[in-house]
Amino acid sequence: MFLAMYATWIAFGLILAMLGVMYTGWRIGKKLRGGPTRPANVGAIEGAVFALLGLLIAFTFSNGISRFEDRRQLIVEEANYIGTAYLRIDLLPQEAQPEMRNLFRSYLDSRLEVYRHIPDLKAAKTELDLGAQIQQRIWRHAIDQCKDQPAPCMMLLLPALNSMIDITTSRTAMSQFHPPMIVFILLIIFSLVAALLAGYGMAGATPSWLHIIAFSLAMAMTVYVILDVEYPRIGFIRIEHADQVLIDLRNSMN
Repeated sequence: MFLAMYATWIAFGLILAMLGVMYTGWRIGKKLRGGPTRPANVGAIEGAVFALLGLLIAFTFSNGISRFEDRRQLIVEEANYIGTAYLRIDLLPQEAQPEMRNLFRSYLDSRLEVYRHIPDLKAAKTELDLGAQIQQRIWRHAIDQCKDQPAPCMMLLLPALNSMIDITTSRTAMSQFHPPMIVFILLIIFSLVAALLAGYGMAGATPSWLHIIAFSLAMAMTVYVILDVEYPRIGFIRIEHADQVLIDLRNSMN
């Protein structure tokens, strides 16, 4: 969460760091090489570093997009589970249905509020606990009302409620799944090493600030997007549009 909240500053700092490192690499190259002659095997080393950087970017970006899609899919699944359980309230006795429907409305309101509160984690946790309490009330009410009812009430309603409750654990866990911090640190370190080698490689000529700035911007934007897609409730890449299926379901309950 820290990385997401400061992603813009991290990207801006990376731009400045890469500009400084590339200039340092150019100065080192000018001092050590003393001319246009290029040391042997430097190209192979630079190629290996840039290849590793490319693999690291591809790995983190691909996994971030995959988790982003999984989070969207879980929202749709939760809407389906809640909708199915809500329809099966008809299996309860007529006099028990209004209370259960009210509990479902409160529960869905609470589920929507959990993610609206992010990045205020304390408020989100409070709303998550409230949703868990409503879950227990729904479950107890269903158990009490199904005891004396025909078998379909117990066999159809309770499994639907169980799926509805389980999906909350899946969504909460998925929101906490991110690459280890060392992966992001390694990505930044490799970016700076690549910038140093790029600057060193330009030592035989006058540095092109257009290319230096373009390379720094491209790397910083890539790192920013990787961070942003990992935390789709905070930055420019948002997942709120996927909540529309839950909002539509809540509207259908009125």
